[in-house]
Amino acid sequence: MANRLEGTVALVTGASSGIGEATARALAAEGAKVALAARRLERLERLAAEIAGNGHTALAIEADIVEPEKATEAVSRTVAELGRLDVLVNNAGQMLLGPIEDAPTEEWHRMIDLNLKALTLTTHAALPHLLAAAEESERRCADVVNVSSVAGRVARRGSAVYNLTKHGVGAFSESFRQEFGNRRVRSIVIEPGAVATELTDHIREEVRERVRSRFTGIEILEPDDIADAIVFAVTRPWHVSVNELLIRPTEQEG
Repeated sequence: MANRLEGTVALVTGASSGIGEATARALAAEGAKVALAARRLERLERLAAEIAGNGHTALAIEADIVEPEKATEAVSRTVAELGRLDVLVNNAGQMLLGPIEDAPTEEWHRMIDLNLKALTLTTHAALPHLLAAAEESERRCADVVNVSSVAGRVARRGSAVYNLTKHGVGAFSESFRQEFGNRRVRSIVIEPGAVATELTDHIREEVRERVRSRFTGIEILEPDDIADAIVFAVTRPWHVSVNELLIRPTEQEG
């Protein structure tokens, strides 16, 4: 069932590694032209070349989407160079864990900026194009995929502001669903548990090992597992909206 997204265009943020990189490959394999947005241009260009080498189309866009003009530019370049926008995957995010007491608050600001502000900026910029795609395309729908976390459902000590941002993603996504579902722009929240990505690499050293030790001895998810779920959601018939998917390793307790 390849090429289910033939004729569509997708924009994936945070596409230089992990879930974003895997999702870009998976969407391209289904026939979508894919715009790749992130700060690390060299990685994006390598991924775009790989996708092109497999007979598909990819556009590398260097963008720090916490800046409003960069978020808008990522969307406008996608539409200008690839012709349209049918699927937006808001994947860019950070997980900077640690206790509230004595926390370096710049970490909080970074998470709020990337996990929430950037997501809302790209969604706002993309909305006119997504509405047009839902109105005009053969698919009769368009999609906003917001990559959240199990942390968007369950609050834990030591992750207060990360929990705050991911609960916010869920709230924004549900309000978006109510506002635009009747115009066939679907809202999809993906909530991964533990995934083998760079996410924990950026946690402060004194916190990092404690976080990683929670998953010692279990087989955690791979980025391709999450990409597969995203492809499933965006390839449903227009009248089927998969609003929320919680995906955890089978052995993960919480």
